[in-house]
Amino acid sequence: MESKEKIEKMVADWLKMVEELMKESGLPIVPDPKTSDPVWVDVRELRLRYLIPVKRIRKFFEGLAEGKLYVTKCPAKNIYYFPPQADCPACMDENIVWDEISGNGKLLTYTVVNVKPYSFAHHSNYVIAIARMSEGFNILSWMSVDDLSKIHVGMDVKLVVKRREPEGFFTYYLEPA
Repeated sequence: MESKEKIEKMVADWLKMVEELMKESGLPIVPDPKTSDPVWVDVRELRLRYLIPVKRIRKFFEGLAEGKLYVTKCPAKNIYYFPPQADCPACMDENIVWDEISGNGKLLTYTVVNVKPYSFAHHSNYVIAIARMSEGFNILSWMSVDDLSKIHVGMDVKLVVKRREPEGFFTYYLEPA
């Protein structure tokens, strides 16, 4: 069964269980699967999928597909932007230039995500981290690491391009250097 189908089945099974619990109790309150704490369930289903125009920053996504990481830089202000910006937010200049970055940085902070939003429930626990890149800007990213005990603030990290599974798209991750 495809990953998307597994997620859809998991959602459908959970919604069926919620419906049954609400019918029994007469209230839109069900126990949280992890903590058993009571949670209120909205009776409306809200599914969002965003379509965001990226024509002016397309090079960033093309770079990911090639395993490269690009940022934009305002030559007038000498400021890097990640994620890339089509115009400089500081001076509104549209003469932005593209730079490929080294990907080298230092870990500033991190957190292990154990309680995930429902849309990430199919992922095992993951690490979100902020690193200061050698080019002088900070980046927020998932961190790919096998052993959590090896993570520490100040460690050298590398920003890399990988496929996020099971979704199958290219994105960037921090990992120990």
